[in-house]
Amino acid sequence: MEVMNQSKFVCNCLADLTDGLREGLSHFSGPCRAAVLYATLPQDPVFIYDPQNLLRGHEPRFKELYIDTTDWKDSGPHQFLKNGSFHMVPEKNLQLAGLVSFGGRSSSVYYQMWFTEHHPDMCAVGPTERWLEHAAWRFSHDIANDKELYTGISGNFLREYATHAVRDFIVDEMNLKLGWDTQLRVYPILDTILGIGNTREEGAWPRGELVFVEKSALSSIQFVTSFPELEQPSLNNFKHVRKLLLAVENSNRKLVSQGQTIIGISEDYINEFCINAEFNGRHGFIRLNGEAVCSFSDGSFRSTTHQANLVHVEEMLLESKLNPESSSFLFKIICSLAHFAENRKFGCTLILDLNDTPVTISGQKLEKPIDLRQLNYLELAKSLAKVDGALHICRDLKLHAFACLLDGRSIAGEDRARGARFNSALRFTTEHRNLIVVVVSSDRPVSTIQEGVEISAQCHWNPVSTRIVRHKSLQEWIAA
Repeated sequence: MEVMNQSKFVCNCLADLTDGLREGLSHFSGPCRAAVLYATLPQDPVFIYDPQNLLRGHEPRFKELYIDTTDWKDSGPHQFLKNGSFHMVPEKNLQLAGLVSFGGRSSSVYYQMWFTEHHPDMCAVGPTERWLEHAAWRFSHDIANDKELYTGISGNFLREYATHAVRDFIVDEMNLKLGWDTQLRVYPILDTILGIGNTREEGAWPRGELVFVEKSALSSIQFVTSFPELEQPSLNNFKHVRKLLLAVENSNRKLVSQGQTIIGISEDYINEFCINAEFNGRHGFIRLNGEAVCSFSDGSFRSTTHQANLVHVEEMLLESKLNPESSSFLFKIICSLAHFAENRKFGCTLILDLNDTPVTISGQKLEKPIDLRQLNYLELAKSLAKVDGALHICRDLKLHAFACLLDGRSIAGEDRARGARFNSALRFTTEHRNLIVVVVSSDRPVSTIQEGVEISAQCHWNPVSTRIVRHKSLQEWIAA
């Protein structure tokens, strides 16, 4: 059988790589799975290695791409793959829903396509794509070395690849915008950002913006003030730069650097290509010309936006009987309220009542419900969310009551590790239909609850020893 022809060496390589990739990405983005489609030789069929069923649900598309046609074998320039030199020719991203992918061809591995989760709260998929690219490169490298020279350390490289993935993505974008001849060195800039982010001043975490620009662009920036060349603070002195951030805290001013020292302070909007480090206390963001690349906290980089993932709420509203316009407005209202509570670090509960006749809830009623589509009323609702109790928001997009108490009988699904706000929502939605309750905790992720079940509960995959997972041909996998 085709699968039996897969060497133990190839299986060991992919087991090490997949473990390292999955563990590294899980630290960067939250729980992740990893999978790969590959053919080591031109005459081989496509094989699949998917230890945790990441790719289930995409069988029709894979059948269309790899079984019903041989176009995948005929695409791409193969002249680079025949001369024995190591060169990776990238493959077109498959653009599958819910997945990030990267593929390529080389002289040692004829075809490979790597996959992982596309989490909805990612700042950008670019660093993850560079991570998958490195996995493809390591696989080709290991196969080219053959088992006599195989060291088994590729998985360890992928576990610790976060900083390199962020750097690789920034360099790619920088080369597109500035060309290869640039004086900005990204690794020292990333070290500086993490160093400053971990430096407190009189117990306070850093806040403010630090912008890195190409030296040639400095002449186009209007400075509020600048420092003499011989007295410019060095970026290596994290404590000094941390003190200088006090001058731009809570303002539109920013520190400007050419990658080595602090040049001065500017209020200008910088049109030139720049790397922005935005410090927001315990965490911050790296942006390229305003577009988020990743966040950072506790001395490491993350893909998260540090905001609630409300995709479950959006899905439930789309599946409801609300018209699309009302559904969209209601989702924006909930996002605005939840993100406000997150940013201000207070807990609250939001009740989305989709019934034609609103349910009866004990709380502070309003003589006339207020329309949350109006900005001034939405701002009022944000303040009312601080009051103990829940906001009662109905399908008419109006706030009907606040400080509402959610009561109900005890149920089997309660979690003693969670607070009264969470468990009260479980009890209340068990006894009342057509409600969606969003619970924002001051120190935990946002929870979405419906009919006594936490819809947003994170899925934890059972640990699987990748050594015992069979490598199947794609045709066999689809048939199964």
